[in-house]
Amino acid sequence: MKFSCALLLCVACFCSACGFDRNDTVVVGSKNFTEQAILGELLAQQIESHTHLKVERRFYLAGSYICQQALLAGRIDTYVEYTGTALTAILKDPVERDPQAVFQRVRTEYAQRFSLDVLPSLGFNNTFAIVVRGPDARQLGLKVISDLSRAANQWRAGFGYEFMERPDGYAGLASTYGLKFAAPPRIMDLGLLYRALLDHQVDVVAGNSTDGLLAANDLTVLEDDRQYFPPYEGVPVVRAETLVRHPELRATMEALSGKISTADMQKMNFAVDGQHRDTAEVAREFLHSKGLL
Repeated sequence: MKFSCALLLCVACFCSACGFDRNDTVVVGSKNFTEQAILGELLAQQIESHTHLKVERRFYLAGSYICQQALLAGRIDTYVEYTGTALTAILKDPVERDPQAVFQRVRTEYAQRFSLDVLPSLGFNNTFAIVVRGPDARQLGLKVISDLSRAANQWRAGFGYEFMERPDGYAGLASTYGLKFAAPPRIMDLGLLYRALLDHQVDVVAGNSTDGLLAANDLTVLEDDRQYFPPYEGVPVVRAETLVRHPELRATMEALSGKISTADMQKMNFAVDGQHRDTAEVAREFLHSKGLL
């Protein structure tokens, strides 16, 4: 009997200790691509450097839906989402193109529906980017997407399958800007778009504004002068319960607000994908450069 009581006491102490450890641990998640792993590492290192909390990393989760479910189930405490994705993929709302309106809508609905806090933008917008070769842009004076209509009827376009199908993709772009290319756009694997552009197999592609290769090649992103594309600002999403349990987290994470420009994100993506550098090292270097470490 004494042995049983002692055993139960040990188990109780062990469970209590486990709970204590979890209460002092923040779990940072990410989706399953390079930029997300970098962002997760930035959040993790920021928390580790400015609080006494331990950080567990659960990166490369399979997309927005999985990350959202992980948040709601308490398997992760925070990750970085994109406002346009939150609006259309999670909330199932229509496309809205005003960045502040999208942010406010997402912030309000996430709080009311899910008890999740959406923190201010990290500073960059990872939206679609209409990209042409730099020499072509300079020779033809191409600066905005509207300018593309002057050359489109002689040019070949290359787009990913998703861009051809989604509501904020090719069909609406062509209608909004009056674009008619020399032939129907080639549907290409995303990993081949920039190589095809640089090799003159196509003349214009739709990439992403934070793609690392944009910072490493003579390419020009045409400005979306008619604001066709919705905003995809990177915003940390955090469980409200986590912020109540660790109130120091809000200020710690909000210290990153506005600190990451699109150019910064491009460079970090290229450092990992193009130069094959370690994700944690790239994140640490960036935080040092901003005086955050």
